[in-house]
Amino acid sequence: MSPCLCRLKVISKRQRLRSHAAAKHIELGLSVLSESETAGDRFFSLVKSFRQVMESMRVAVVKVYLALLLTLLVGGPMLVGQKAMAQATTTASASPADRLAALEKQASDNATAIAAAQTSGDNAWMLVSAALVLMMSGPGLALFYAGLVRKKNVLGTMMQTFAMMAVITVLWAVVTYSLAFGEGNAFIGGFHNMFLRGVGLVPDVKYAATIPLQTFMVYQLMFAIITPALITGAFAERMKFSSMLVFMILWALFIYSPMAHMVWGKGGFLNAALGGRLPCLDFAGGTVVHVTSGVSALVTAIYLGKRLGYPKEPMPPHSVVLSFIGACLLWVGWFGFNAGSALSAGTLATSAFVATHFGAAAAAIGWSAAEWLRQGKASALGAISGAVAGLVAITPAAGFVTPMSGLWIGLIAGVFCYFMVVKVKALFGYDDSLDAFGVHGAGGTLGALLTGFFANSAINPIFGKDKPTGLFEGNWHQVLNQAAGVAIAWTISIVGTLIILFLVDKVMGLRVSVDDERDGLDLSQHGEEGYDWAH
Repeated sequence: MSPCLCRLKVISKRQRLRSHAAAKHIELGLSVLSESETAGDRFFSLVKSFRQVMESMRVAVVKVYLALLLTLLVGGPMLVGQKAMAQATTTASASPADRLAALEKQASDNATAIAAAQTSGDNAWMLVSAALVLMMSGPGLALFYAGLVRKKNVLGTMMQTFAMMAVITVLWAVVTYSLAFGEGNAFIGGFHNMFLRGVGLVPDVKYAATIPLQTFMVYQLMFAIITPALITGAFAERMKFSSMLVFMILWALFIYSPMAHMVWGKGGFLNAALGGRLPCLDFAGGTVVHVTSGVSALVTAIYLGKRLGYPKEPMPPHSVVLSFIGACLLWVGWFGFNAGSALSAGTLATSAFVATHFGAAAAAIGWSAAEWLRQGKASALGAISGAVAGLVAITPAAGFVTPMSGLWIGLIAGVFCYFMVVKVKALFGYDDSLDAFGVHGAGGTLGALLTGFFANSAINPIFGKDKPTGLFEGNWHQVLNQAAGVAIAWTISIVGTLIILFLVDKVMGLRVSVDDERDGLDLSQHGEEGYDWAH
């Protein structure tokens, strides 16, 4: 065989081998491709099956949800109805005595719930009222008095009121609450409640049936604080701070406590609400607070004598702005003073609230009108003084008179107190520095007397249903009772204050030295100045 032929055969054999190998590769590739397509189909098939399962589960969940909702809508009332029917069946099957006991228990539960709600509401109002009355002292009275003095005495004057907030509080907890509201005789309480023993969270039904006794106690404390603080307006700018503290402690013990007990305490001689022998109407403190403090203020002013330079040197208020702010705070706080004296959040509180506001407004107009007629102008100081005079006069009457009667009392008081401050004070020549007597003593006396005229049983049937209360209803005896109550308050205040002043004066002296008075109480009594920035 030729070499060429051999080479051709070899080439041909190689090509067949290559073709066979290629065929094998193609077959293997097709096989792999076929297997790959099968795996893909399986994957997609699994995904499809999974989606079908999820769809079936979703449908099942929706069905379950609908079934539950249908059960709640339809089966719930049926269950309640079945329960009610079962209860009704049980009740029907119970004996008459059991049914009556069940009804009584239900009525008792309802009454308990109502009483709890009333107690909560009344207690909330009384706590707010206590805070309002405290606001009358500080900042109300402190600002009102501080603005009326000369600037060298502003801090000392405010400090006198602030000191009462601290000292009288401690004294009240120790003994004066017991003397004022503890059980004793017709003129003074006993010592049973010293250190607030027995004064807990249970109401005392004789005083206030729906509030804790502690709430009643702390509310009355605020009256005990502001009453001696009112006196400081008469001796402003000239009494030693130490002597003032001792004088006020003794005054609270021997004048305020007996008077508060006689008018408001259990068994008190003048207590109209608890069957006193001589029922004197004093809703919120006309005699207890304003007559006692105002008359004691007059006695103190006369005993101490006039300020250096009075009345020759002019002594105008250093800041009517401060007094104006203080008077506005007093007006707002007085709602707690008068409306809070209802000792509940009922209709009587509403009546006292309205009468208080009307009285203050009318008195501001009355004072301003009188001033305008006399001087040709109505001053800001006159307007705020008139408002305070009206608030004082309406205090004993607030819970006994109609709104229109409140207007009349306020209007009369505004004109009357203006006359007392401008005419009577100048006529007798006493130095009542800030007119504590002209506003509180005179206004409180007038208000107490007018209460006997205007008191109305439709507002407060204190003597019983269909029984007349005041003169205009036919009870002329009440005017005599009011006059007797005022006379007792005047007597205790004059005699007690004179004795206390005499004792304190002999032991430690009352009045500051001439040099200390010239320097002012801020520096001489407290070593600081209210307006040191002015230097």
